[in-house]
Amino acid sequence: MGLFKKEEPLEEYERFSARRQLMEDLTLTKNALDTAYANFETVVDPDLIDCYIFQLNAAMKRYRYLLNQWNGLEKVSARDL
Repeated sequence: MGLFKKEEPLEEYERFSARRQLMEDLTLTKNALDTAYANFETVVDPDLIDCYIFQLNAAMKRYRYLLNQWNGLEKVSARDL
């Protein structure tokens, strides 16, 4: 009988939490990337230029990593259907 709603399995909740955390990380990394680009465009000191180049490289690698993680989650979710 369908009178009572079944509780969500723990796996679904964990996948949802992982997806939500990944989206938050992607948003924060995108903001860090935008900030590093903006700062890079305004500095003239060679040391600061180097600093922002390193920040840009780190943020780009982190963003790429998170996108790969997101794509992996999407593939797993599609297989579950």
